[in-house]
Amino acid sequence: MIGERIHQARKALGLSQRALAEKAGISAMAISKYERNDSAPSSGVLLSLAKALGVRTEYFFRRVMVKLDNINHREHEQLPEKEEQKVIADVKEQLERWIELEEVAPAPWSVPFTLPGTLNGQIDDYDALEDIAIQVRRHWDLGLNPIPDLIDTFEGKGIKVFITHYDGHKNFNGLSAQVNNSPVVVVGEHWVGDRQRFTLAHELGHLVLHGLLSENIDEELACHRFAGAFLAPKDAVFANLGERRTRLELQELLLLKEEWGLSMQAWSYRAKDLKVISNVTHKELWRNHMRHWKSEGKEPGPQYKKEKARQFPQLVYRALAEDMINESKAAELLGLSLSDFHACRKMECPNDVAYQ
Repeated sequence: MIGERIHQARKALGLSQRALAEKAGISAMAISKYERNDSAPSSGVLLSLAKALGVRTEYFFRRVMVKLDNINHREHEQLPEKEEQKVIADVKEQLERWIELEEVAPAPWSVPFTLPGTLNGQIDDYDALEDIAIQVRRHWDLGLNPIPDLIDTFEGKGIKVFITHYDGHKNFNGLSAQVNNSPVVVVGEHWVGDRQRFTLAHELGHLVLHGLLSENIDEELACHRFAGAFLAPKDAVFANLGERRTRLELQELLLLKEEWGLSMQAWSYRAKDLKVISNVTHKELWRNHMRHWKSEGKEPGPQYKKEKARQFPQLVYRALAEDMINESKAAELLGLSLSDFHACRKMECPNDVAYQ
């Protein structure tokens, strides 16, 4: 088990065996033997490995290990294998901590994930995705108003959501997967809030539309359309923009972004897809403004707040308060050093501390 732990933490950092050996002050041959479980590191070597890998020594003795299945990326472009390994290793490590917490948590993580029973048959028209998004909203009792906290909503509906700090050299947006038949969605922490939200909704699209799309429908484009329709339903678009327009004002789109958490670029696509504006008008918007924003990775004006995962740290502190875990275990579950954890308990968290 220790060998698998060393291997997973090394992959999460994108280190070769030789690079890890240099950081830990031991030989690459020793690392190879440890990872194959041909030999066991001493307590002193474990301390060196923990420091080199940025983990607590308790990490090496964690019993839980997970496997991600049915992995889907948001974009057509695939991550380089080394970068994908970093993301997956990081998500696995976070999942393992969640599963450990579930064994002692005073409350379940979330209800089982379910979808509307009305989703059946083959989808062969992108316009049909408008109704699919509304069916999911109704099934989850979300109404047609803006959804202020998407991660909180997903977690409350049985989706395990994780934020990773790996960006794949700006090529990684997010992914969806399954673990033990439960859905998992991952989003990068480096993106602005409206892009995070679109990625989350896009990955929900993969979960919802799996097995429903006909061969003539591109799954990525379908998930894009679903994401926009889920975040800003058709009736809301018509209520805010009207049914026919010859142009859109940028400040108008900015104010809609602030209300709905959907980017100005995505609002322009909602207007085009629902024929509020013509394809020509949409192309002019992109040529004159939005193509520059996409290359820069953010839009002008105030940025929409980033999404946060709150349920996990809240449950850790609740388990601590109810004496189900001790301080050392709480710090390990939160991915914090004991000193940072003590500071956070006193409401003096360092600025660079983030719960993982």
